[in-house]
Amino acid sequence: MSVHFDDLETRSEDERAASLAECLPALVAEARALPGYAGALAEVNPLTLTTREALAALPVLRKSGLVAAQSAEAPFGGYTAWEAGQFDHVFQSPGPIYEPGCVSTNWWRLGRFLHAAGIGAGDIVQNCFGYHLTPAGMMFENGARAVGAAVLPAGTGQTELQVRAARDVGVTAYAGTPDFLKVLLDRADALGMDLSRLRRAVVSGGALFPSLRQDYADRGIACLQCYATADLGNIAYESPAMEGMIVEEGVIVEIVRPGTGDPLPDGEVGEVVVTTLNPDYPLIRFATGDLSAVLPGKSPCGRTNMRIRGWMGRADQTTKIKGMFVRPEQVADLVARHPEVTKARVVAGRAGERDTMTVRLETEATDPAPFAASVAEVLKLKGTVELVAPGSLPNDGLVIEDTRSYD
Repeated sequence: MSVHFDDLETRSEDERAASLAECLPALVAEARALPGYAGALAEVNPLTLTTREALAALPVLRKSGLVAAQSAEAPFGGYTAWEAGQFDHVFQSPGPIYEPGCVSTNWWRLGRFLHAAGIGAGDIVQNCFGYHLTPAGMMFENGARAVGAAVLPAGTGQTELQVRAARDVGVTAYAGTPDFLKVLLDRADALGMDLSRLRRAVVSGGALFPSLRQDYADRGIACLQCYATADLGNIAYESPAMEGMIVEEGVIVEIVRPGTGDPLPDGEVGEVVVTTLNPDYPLIRFATGDLSAVLPGKSPCGRTNMRIRGWMGRADQTTKIKGMFVRPEQVADLVARHPEVTKARVVAGRAGERDTMTVRLETEATDPAPFAASVAEVLKLKGTVELVAPGSLPNDGLVIEDTRSYD
């Protein structure tokens, strides 16, 4: 088995930039012809969009907008190149939101992740992701087929039957949520069934705690995780180096200030926005609602694409204070009104039986009074304004912090 899935993983920065300069304008030109993008991209010249940085000029597409479009024009809201009947699969995820799917090779780009985990021809993958309505099961099956592995389509539940099947079939790899593998292994121990051929695990859809990964390692199972969504497919994945997650070659990842589409400097925590280089379903600047940050440098495994720190929480920090919702985009609007402010954080607190709101602003200014009117106007609430030194607010992506205890 080769170390890398293909030559794309080890391209130089110049080679990757040249490829993007060719494929991104073509993608945007094709997307502009779709009904879903008719308004957002109508005035856009695709030839000007040749870099990741150039994407910042385009609007962000949020899941709420996609749901609304699908409600108006079922099932895909005008965002796909084909009609529903031309795809191999149509899925429904909670929302409800509909996603297309194809059985063509590596359509969701999970093959690159499975290859990095050492799964290939001769392996049998017990796929414990769901096959009912939602796409995760088919996504990982498609990835297994891309690397030449066989699949036991186990789905979820039926623990004892799954353990017996894993033993009888000789399963060598697991795909599923991080914690369900432990359920299977513990059940196998209780039943006295030998699953020692199982040596690799690829997981997603939940937190892989260090203690859980170590438990698998103690059993001789190498466990790696990826960051994937039903809408976008694989976004980033771990390699055996386990130093952050490497961005998949078929997507462009931006980290933006929550509530906006404004890119943040590398290293700052913000919302993950993804553009898929998939002409069948070209999601452009799709906001995941997840927080992460860019890691500097390249992975020791030899893969050269950008790395992110993985999932770091949710960007949608909408919080009700004094009976009113405060949203990240309002905080972003507050900062935009004051060029002397570099960052803001709204802190929801409690004094006795009443909510409090403190707005902390990073600025060189010393008088909070001029900012109070903007706070009341933009946030629709009065609160205490605190001015703090630039760089003093935590780099955790939070723009709204809720410190209230309801115990």
